[in-house]
Amino acid sequence: MAKIENRSFEDVHDIYVKYLAPDQVKRVDSAYQLAKKMHAGQKRKSGEDYIYHPIQVAGILADLKMDPDTIAAGFLHDVVEDTPETNDEIRQNYGDDVADIVDGVTKLGRIHYESTEENMAENHRKLLLAMAKDVRVIIVKLADRLHNMRTLQVHRPEKQHRIASETLDIYAPLAHRLGLANIKWELEDLSLRYLDPDEYHRIAKMMHSRREERDADIASATKQIEKVISDLKIGHFEVTGRPKHIYSIYRKMTDKHKQFSEIYDLLAIRVLVDSVADCYAALGTIHANWKPLPGRFKDYIALPKPNGYQSLHTTIIGPNGHPLEVQIRTFEMHQVAEFGVAAHWAYKENKGSEKQARVSDSDQQHLNAIQGILELQEGATDAEQFVDTVKGDLFSDRVYAFTPKGRRCWLFNRFYQGHPY
Repeated sequence: MAKIENRSFEDVHDIYVKYLAPDQVKRVDSAYQLAKKMHAGQKRKSGEDYIYHPIQVAGILADLKMDPDTIAAGFLHDVVEDTPETNDEIRQNYGDDVADIVDGVTKLGRIHYESTEENMAENHRKLLLAMAKDVRVIIVKLADRLHNMRTLQVHRPEKQHRIASETLDIYAPLAHRLGLANIKWELEDLSLRYLDPDEYHRIAKMMHSRREERDADIASATKQIEKVISDLKIGHFEVTGRPKHIYSIYRKMTDKHKQFSEIYDLLAIRVLVDSVADCYAALGTIHANWKPLPGRFKDYIALPKPNGYQSLHTTIIGPNGHPLEVQIRTFEMHQVAEFGVAAHWAYKENKGSEKQARVSDSDQQHLNAIQGILELQEGATDAEQFVDTVKGDLFSDRVYAFTPKGRRCWLFNRFYQGHPY
C-alpha cells in the first residue's frame, strides 16, 4: 500500500468509483457529506480541518478495495464520538452494518473509570469483541490508527511515546495476525520512529547512503533471475525487488547483534507466478543457478502461517556475491499476503455486479484467528485481564514479567528487550 498523504475527497472518490456500482458510490458519497457537515468547524491538533482525517481513513480503505459499508464507516467513524450525530441515526440512514462498525470503533467516552489503564483496557475490550463479530471493525480501526501514526508529530513527546507503544503492542500484531502486511510494516516503522528516533534516523540515513549501490545490485539480480525463469517457459511471471523495512533491519541488528555494515540482504527479490507447480519450478532453477544458504529455506506453501500467508522463502548467494532473500508465490497468494483478511471483503473491479468473493481457505484462517476472542471473554473477570489474555493468545512473541504477588510489572516485545515501559 502506497504511503499517500494529503489526499482530497476527490482523490479518494476516484479510487472507489472504479470498482463500486453507481448506487454504492452515491451512498458512500452521502456518508462523506454527512461527515463533512458534522465535523464542520472542528480542527485537528495540526490546525487542519477535522474532515481531513476521515478522508484519509476512507482512502486507506479504498486502497484495500473494501466494500461500500466499510468505506462509508471510514468517513463516519468519528461522528458519534465527536459530534451530536447518534448511532441510531447512522443505523437509520446507512443500515446495521455501517452503524455496527462505527459503534465498534467508537471509544467509551461517557463512562468514568478509576484509571487511564482501566479506560484503555475497556476500550480495547470493546474493540476486540466488536472485531470478533465483524472483522471490518478492526480494518477501519487499523486505517484510523495508521493515519494517526502518520500525523503523530503534532503531539507532545510523552503522548507520541504512549501511542507508539500501544501501536507496536496491539495494532501492529493485529495487522500481522490478519495478514495486512503493508499496514503492519508501516505501523512498525512509524512506532520505531517515535520510540527510538535516534536509531530510526540512523538506519534510514545509512539505507539512503547505500541506495544507489542497492538499486544497481537489485537490478542486476532481477534481470538474471528473470532470464533463468523465462527459460522454464512456465507462462506469466513477475520478478521485482522490494526494500526491507527499517523496523525489520532494526530487529535483525538487535536480535542478531549485527552492525548495519554486516547486513547484506537489505533488499529482497519477489517472484510471482501462476501456479503452485510454477513456484517449485522457479525455486528449483534458482537453486540450480545460485547456491542456497543452509537453513534459510522455508516452505510456507505446504505449511502456511497461522494468518494464511503462503510463500516459498530462500536465501541465496546472489549474482552480486552477497546473500539475497528470494520469495516465490502465486499471484493469488500475493493478494492474500498484501491484503490478508481484507481480501475477503474486497470488491472486484466489476462495478459491484458480484457480491464479495467466497471465503477461501486462507480467508477462513484469518477469520478463525479472531473467533476465539469471544471465548476468552467468558473467562475474564475484568477488562484488563481480558486484554492481557488476548495479548497472550494472539501475540505469543510477547514476554511478560510479574511481581512476586502476580502483578504484571513489565511488558516486553522483541523491540523492548531489556527496556520496561
